[in-house]
Amino acid sequence: MNSGAASFDELDRKIITALMANARTSFAEIGSSVGLSATAVKRRVDRLRETGVITGFTATVKPSALGWRTEAYVEVYCEGAAPPRRLAEVVRNHPEITAAMTVTGGADALLHVRARDVEHFEEVLERIRVEPFIRKTISVMVLSHLIPDSPEAGATQAVPPEAGAPANHAADVR
Repeated sequence: MNSGAASFDELDRKIITALMANARTSFAEIGSSVGLSATAVKRRVDRLRETGVITGFTATVKPSALGWRTEAYVEVYCEGAAPPRRLAEVVRNHPEITAAMTVTGGADALLHVRARDVEHFEEVLERIRVEPFIRKTISVMVLSHLIPDSPEAGATQAVPPEAGAPANHAADVR
């Protein structure tokens, strides 16, 4: 991947928009809509991949179909200044954490957690809390997605083999 600035024009934007809407769209279909040949679209897509503009292709899956029926956001508060790389090591050990980021404000980090049910979520939360530098967590359970087609409403990670128990939706604020 090239770390330099990539040449990026309006045709590239149109190609990326088409691929984001449906990554399985053929180069011929995209070319027809943007006024290029399939070969020219392929060359541009290859260049966008090489320069790191396009980072991959994925399928969006309904989380409940994979056993994820409970979802929450967890604010993490650390003792002192926990370096982001240390937080990253911790979240990598929990496959139920589908996204994690450091944030501004009172919390040090925000985690997006998916679990089979509330009991599984509680188990994940307890595993997070045993880390010596974590002072407290505040959890907010997701009740519904107001924008069902958003990336947050889909899943892009594999589900651990033990997922699949029925759901019990409840609010949990700690």
